[in-house]
Amino acid sequence: MSSVLVMITLAEGAIETIKSNPELPRKEMEFVNQWKAEGILESFFISASKMGAVLIFKDMEETNAKELIEILPYFPFMAKVEYHVLDKQF
Repeated sequence: MSSVLVMITLAEGAIETIKSNPELPRKEMEFVNQWKAEGILESFFISASKMGAVLIFKDMEETNAKELIEILPYFPFMAKVEYHVLDKQF
């Protein structure tokens, strides 16, 4: 199986909305931590501006990665989500 790199950009003004509801970040990180514990999330990065994130799922099909991203509490605030299927070389 391949890895799937997911690049997320939040919509303009999304950070303010997210910060106004402290439960949103907590719920979002519950998913991230669960995926890490399950061994399906290899890497997770947040941009310094907090407007973007990069996730790398391992041993997963693109359709499965899309399903996971779409259940995230932040999904309604995402302006752009890009999926890139990768074959690890080393």
